[in-house]
Amino acid sequence: MAQKVNEVMTPVPVAVSPDTSLAEVGDLMRQHGIGDVLVVHEGRLRGLVTDRDIVVRAVALQKDMTGTAVAEVCSTNLITVAPGEDADTAVQLMRRHAIRRVPVVDGDRPIGMVSIGDLAVQRDERSALADISAEPPNT
Repeated sequence: MAQKVNEVMTPVPVAVSPDTSLAEVGDLMRQHGIGDVLVVHEGRLRGLVTDRDIVVRAVALQKDMTGTAVAEVCSTNLITVAPGEDADTAVQLMRRHAIRRVPVVDGDRPIGMVSIGDLAVQRDERSALADISAEPPNT
């Protein structure tokens, strides 16, 4: 029996409002040991920002980290997956779109995040990617 996305996803992803400063987002990433944060407005998914987005779209352009809202640098054209989809669907989406993580949504409300690391741990816990993904985050 195929695993479902809700069996491999990380539940309750970290989320912020579109007006949250990049400094606050970076601090949340540090506190939680993560590289991505969802951007949510009125309970609905509006974007995704990664640590790379912050570096490439803000730091490299010397934007003010406390004065720049996450809405200015987040990705808004998102690929998402439903919790009841097969985990293989998430893998196919990641391959097709060359992405490492996919928000899990119930309608347009975010309920989790599934990453390439989550899938690696579930599929072959002896793989190098699974070993790396299981390690605690850098602090």
